[in-house]
Order: sequence, then structure tokens, then C-alpha cells
Amino acid sequence: QAELVESGGGVVQPGGSLRLSCSASRSVFAMAWYRQAPGKERELVAFISSSGDTNYADSVKGRFTISMDNAKNTMYLQMNTLKTEDTAVYYCNGGTSYGGSNYIPFDYWGQGTQVTVSS
Repeated sequence: QAELVESGGGVVQPGGSLRLSCSASRSVFAMAWYRQAPGKERELVAFISSSGDTNYADSVKGRFTISMDNAKNTMYLQMNTLKTEDTAVYYCNGGTSYGGSNYIPFDYWGQGTQVTVSS
């Protein structure tokens, strides 16, 4: 069982930036960021494989960057040009990936960190 702890959420104005971090208690095959806005289902934002391949939801392509520091078992999500619709609770997850564009979440979830984009 891997324990995941997110940090880095907060309140930012539209157009601003935030960086989220997810520290894992041990290495996992792949990791991902999900988010859940009020009244909406949880959605996959981005994932990174153990080899460093990345994949993004269309809504965040070109604005968000996922990365991994394997030595620290820590995953990051750099979020730039934030929009009000990015407001959500962001969760990190440990899982596995295949085929470059497919991610399967394991039941390893962080507690979530709130990101609020508002003027």
C-alpha cells in the first residue's frame, strides 16, 4: 500500500500559476492527477508513466505540466494560465499505464488539495 500526500493548493487569480506536489511513501508504476469540481465527477487531468511518458486531458494541454522526481518519489503538476474552470479539489493517484494513452488507477489516493481560481 502506498501513501500519497498532496500539497501546493491555494487561491490564485485567473492567468496565475500554482505547482502541486504529491509525495509517495514508495515508488509506483505510474502516477496521475485527478480533479473533482463541485457537482461534477472526478476526471483525469494528467498521468506520467514509470518511463516518463506523459498524457494530458485536452482541457489542460499546453497549460499544465506533469513531472516526476523518481529519487524523491514525488510527482508535480505545474499549472500555468489558470482558468476559473480549473477550480477543483486535486487528487494524486498511483496506478499503471499502457499503450501511451491509457491509465488504470489503483486504490492509492491522496487526501486532495483545493485549487481555487478566482478574481
